[in-house]
Amino acid sequence: MAGVSGCIKYSMFVFNFLFWLCGILILALAIWIRVSKDGQEFISKGESGMNPYVAVDILIAVGATIMILGFLGCCGAMRESRCMLLLFFIGLLLILLLQVAAGIVGATFKSESEHILNETLQKNVELLSGTDDNAKAFQNTLIKFQKEFQCCGLLNGAADWGTNYESCKCPDQSNTSCTIYEGQLVYKQPCVSFIKDLIKKHAIIIIGIAFGLAVIEILGLVFSMVLFCQIGNK
Repeated sequence: MAGVSGCIKYSMFVFNFLFWLCGILILALAIWIRVSKDGQEFISKGESGMNPYVAVDILIAVGATIMILGFLGCCGAMRESRCMLLLFFIGLLLILLLQVAAGIVGATFKSESEHILNETLQKNVELLSGTDDNAKAFQNTLIKFQKEFQCCGLLNGAADWGTNYESCKCPDQSNTSCTIYEGQLVYKQPCVSFIKDLIKKHAIIIIGIAFGLAVIEILGLVFSMVLFCQIGNK
């Protein structure tokens, strides 16, 4: 093949195709985390000024951009277009910078996440005694969460429900996760610990994706620049 060697050209194409698939995976996982009902309802209704999902929103933008860049890189490699490869390089560099920004936001939020979460859940306890549509929707969500994780209330167990703690009752008297409350057998553990575990699980997923993607992006930057230079020397 004249010009750029077929090995580098097709290796770049395969790399960008995998990069495109990686963008789809990141986008899908980030959207799943963003819209997942596991714990999201409990931290989305607070009045704190900080949005704990801002890093996930950044990852959604990154995933969508990676899909576009992967396609751009494939076309640039096959057509031996320096313009497309340069756009790919610049775009990839911007994504890397976005990831750094997401990491800074995540690190900043981590230092105050415990306080913000507890403050938000404390405000949401008031919804358990509310009667409007928003309160009822929140109550139904918590009832489902309680059944799945065998917990009760948000912070203070059955006391969070006031006198309406029917959803906290244990169906099995031999269950060791139950306790006696006002003469009734109810789940003794508040749901706050399970909510925190879900948030930590999502955070681990985000961190793992970010680190893995950073390695791929650095390889992509090097690979695209090598091909860019070889096309220029053709």
